[in-house]
Amino acid sequence: MTIKNLITGSAFISSLLFAGNWKVDAEKSKINFSVKGPFGTVHGHFTGLKADIQFSEKDPSAGSVSASVEAKTVSTGIGLRNSDLRNKAEWLDVAKYPEISYRSKKIEKSGNGYKAIGELTLKGVSKPVDIPFTFTAHEGGGVFKGKFSIKRDDYKVGKPGGSVGEEITIDLEVPVKK
Repeated sequence: MTIKNLITGSAFISSLLFAGNWKVDAEKSKINFSVKGPFGTVHGHFTGLKADIQFSEKDPSAGSVSASVEAKTVSTGIGLRNSDLRNKAEWLDVAKYPEISYRSKKIEKSGNGYKAIGELTLKGVSKPVDIPFTFTAHEGGGVFKGKFSIKRDDYKVGKPGGSVGEEITIDLEVPVKK
C-alpha cells in the first residue's frame, strides 16, 4: 500500500470495512422471472449467482452490489423453450452474450427497505435499473430479497409486440453469510 493509495483512501477504508463482507450462498439463491406468454404466465429461473455484496444497514450509502449470472443457466422447465431462449438470436443468444450482470452505482434507504440504483446489462445492452430490496439479518448472515421489472424491448429480448408480454418481472432471494 503506497502513501498515494492511503491519501486517496476512502475507497481503501470502505474496502476494509465492507470488502467481501457478505458471501452469497449461490446454491440457495433464487433468481426467478415471470413474463406473460400466449398460454399464461411463463415462469423460470437462473442459477449460479456470483456476487460481491458490500452492505451495512447502518450505512447503506457505503455499500455496493456487483452481480452476474451465466445466461445459459436459464430454465423454464420446458426443454424446447430453454433451447430457444439460450440459442436464438432474438432471445438470449448465450453464445454471443454469455453473462447477465448488474452493478450498483449507489444504495440508499427507501421506505421500509433499501434501493440499489445501478445498471443491468443483458444482451450487451446496459440500462439503468433500480432494485428495491429488503435485508433480514440473522446470526452470522441474512437474506436479501428484491423484486423489479424490465421491458423486453429495452434489451432486445424477443420480437417487439407478439404474444409474449412486454414486461419481465424478476424476483430475487439471496441468502448471505459473513
